[in-house]
Amino acid sequence: MKTRVCIVGAGASGMSCAYALGKHPDKYKVTIFDKQLEAGGMATSIPIDVERYGASYINDGVQGCSPAFANTQVTFQSCSLSTYRSSDSIKMFKLLGYECTKVGMQISFGTGSNFWSNVFPSPLVRSFETDIAKFGRALKTIKRLEPIFAFIPIQRMLSLFRFSPSFGERMVYPLAALFFGTGNQTPYVSSAILARVFLDPSMRLFEFDDRSLLASIPTMFAFPRLGDVYSAWQREIEMSGVTFKLGCEVKNVAQRKEASKGGVVVEYVQGDGEELVSETFDELVMATDADAALKILGKSASWMERQVLGSVKYLYDVTITHNDLGYMNKHYETKFNESLAADPQPEHQKDDQEAIELGRKEFKPLYYTKQYEDDKRKIEMSFDLTHYQPQFKGVSSTPGEKGFDHTPHDEKPMEQHVFQTIFLDRDSSEDMWTWNEIPEEKRIYEKWWKQMAALR
Repeated sequence: MKTRVCIVGAGASGMSCAYALGKHPDKYKVTIFDKQLEAGGMATSIPIDVERYGASYINDGVQGCSPAFANTQVTFQSCSLSTYRSSDSIKMFKLLGYECTKVGMQISFGTGSNFWSNVFPSPLVRSFETDIAKFGRALKTIKRLEPIFAFIPIQRMLSLFRFSPSFGERMVYPLAALFFGTGNQTPYVSSAILARVFLDPSMRLFEFDDRSLLASIPTMFAFPRLGDVYSAWQREIEMSGVTFKLGCEVKNVAQRKEASKGGVVVEYVQGDGEELVSETFDELVMATDADAALKILGKSASWMERQVLGSVKYLYDVTITHNDLGYMNKHYETKFNESLAADPQPEHQKDDQEAIELGRKEFKPLYYTKQYEDDKRKIEMSFDLTHYQPQFKGVSSTPGEKGFDHTPHDEKPMEQHVFQTIFLDRDSSEDMWTWNEIPEEKRIYEKWWKQMAALR
């Protein structure tokens, strides 16, 4: 007798679960539900004007991952808006016939006198050289005393080691927000986790440098067209006998009992319909966020489930995909300017000159952050998707594919680049947002989403 399994959610975790259970068709009869018409969750692709922007689509919500996360344990699990942390993702892409594309991760944080980057030295970095050197020593201390610092958030750690407040605000918080995708929750992230992304070989994103904080331009993997990847993955899973019910929203769990006593009864609606349809299973997997899971479980939730799921707080953010170079130039440093570079230091003349020359020729940031002057711990994040995603250069992610997205060509000029700007934490920060500066005619797509708040 096969075990009947209901999976709610066809995003990263739900698809992973279905894929794993589908390897044992003699043991499990699996049905996966999702209210969206396509599998993928946050990993979506949306069409854009190919003539105007130089590509027919963008990957929205997630862009790529660090090689450090290419072989971790949870397939396609999102770690951040910017890096879409993945487990065995590269292997899965290859299994499905897709390849990732390598791209150098250049960053541009702040503007004017507050600007810094990992491409070339800036006056701001020079002003924090003492703090940067001390930060390296602090990381080693944190690693050595990790069980203690696991419970000490970044903002408390910076205070304990007596770093200057502006060093934390201008360098540490924006960089950690990029690492973890934690936005305005960054001050509350564990300092032990921060140390690991510098020092742990299995988690390292950047190489620490005691002069500039970051020693290199790391290689990232940009993902192929995620809509196609998830469609291919769905077909692969369906071949093992798994049933997909997309466009079907599970409304509640009407019953949760052992299989011998009636099993699990879920009620769902199809498409825009209102009539509830019931189906019975032996086991239930909730592959959703915490508040959605709690809402669906309803009265069937156990005391422990209510305590755990109910303790999670969410913040509401909005991502605007746009083509407003004027906005980007106003709030970020999008191109090299001699005034942004620090004078080479005599003892490091050659290295500094080479870095500055690289900036003159090849400064193409993928990631941007700006800080709100009213509260410098809070940030806005932006991305240049044209620099980041391979289809804008006609790089094929599947062998033999034809069409403009798969025929090598130059990027469009900056005026025709596609950007994404993320405005974070609506409830506490909306009064500082500058989203009304992006005119409607420059907007391509708007997407609201929720982010789990860090525990405090």
